[in-house]
Amino acid sequence: MPVVGIVGSAGAYGRWLRRFLQQRMGLEVLGHDPADPRSDSPEVLVARAEVLIFSAPIRHTPALIGEYVARSAGREAGRLWLDVTSVKSAPVAAMLASQADVVGLHPMTAPPKAPTLKGRVMVVCEARLSQWQPWVQGLCDALEAECVRATPEHHDQVMALVQAMVHATHLAQAGVLREYAPLLGPLPALMPYRSASFELDTAIIARILSLNPAIYEDIQFGNPHVAPMLDRLLAHLQTLRSQVGQGDDDARAAFRQQLLLDNRDSQGEAVLAEGNYTFERVGYLLADLTERNAISVHLPEDRPGSLRELLHVFERHAVSLASIHSSRTPAGDVHFRVGFVAGSDARALQQAAAEIDASGIGRVLSR
Repeated sequence: MPVVGIVGSAGAYGRWLRRFLQQRMGLEVLGHDPADPRSDSPEVLVARAEVLIFSAPIRHTPALIGEYVARSAGREAGRLWLDVTSVKSAPVAAMLASQADVVGLHPMTAPPKAPTLKGRVMVVCEARLSQWQPWVQGLCDALEAECVRATPEHHDQVMALVQAMVHATHLAQAGVLREYAPLLGPLPALMPYRSASFELDTAIIARILSLNPAIYEDIQFGNPHVAPMLDRLLAHLQTLRSQVGQGDDDARAAFRQQLLLDNRDSQGEAVLAEGNYTFERVGYLLADLTERNAISVHLPEDRPGSLRELLHVFERHAVSLASIHSSRTPAGDVHFRVGFVAGSDARALQQAAAEIDASGIGRVLSR
């Protein structure tokens, strides 16, 4: 079993990786972070870590890798170096200056509350991989991510759209909402008028603004493919602004053709149908989650039959369910949110909740 070293172990992803590697894979994990004087020294990592993972801010990662190349001075031969940054070309190129096997990883999610990346995508850039190939595959299997192989260059081109464009448009929306707040009120004053699309967009805005600003900054500034993408995005918005300003039938016809029909044709019927289905499912979920006639229950025992026992409680109290969804609490516990049909007996619901708590089947969570 190899010893793993994480450079940047005090960061959010470093902490998550450390827990994962220790708890799920049973590995000894060393860690160095400049902000943590109690962490292992770089020399300890170089001397002992057979697998070295760089989990540092994007803008600092290539230079940091260069320092470890110089410090290792060939000792890394026969070992494996990885990075988990959101930009791949520069970090991978820096690692290739070493004599180690080199793989760039990009988990397409912030550090999850879940123990693995199940249901999430991870991009894998196998730049130089020989003797460590089975171990890397074992890591991917243990992470349970949907792994997509790509070259570093292709990864960065795609991320200009998948990450940078999405972040840029939502940050621009956040700026517009801020500027309109003195006239129409802050976001809570707008939410009673929400559409499903607006609710989804504001949720994404909240997510971006809640996480580490340095990550979003580096995604825009650290990827050389972002500036050309922003030029194209601005050009389309400027075209729309010009058409709306013109306002006549010719402008409307141009809008329909360029921004609706041409874009629709480029997507194709199958892609549009799948996207519409996804939107409808999310819309139903949002509707369920706004239903106040519901309770959330944590099932402490993760075993077959636990959910069935929970549902039998509601059956015994003659309470009919309208929906049931599983998710995670901020602490990471899996819980089920159960919604009930309109007009459900409030007394029966209270009795069911009391039985769930008393029986030990689950724990009813406060709203």
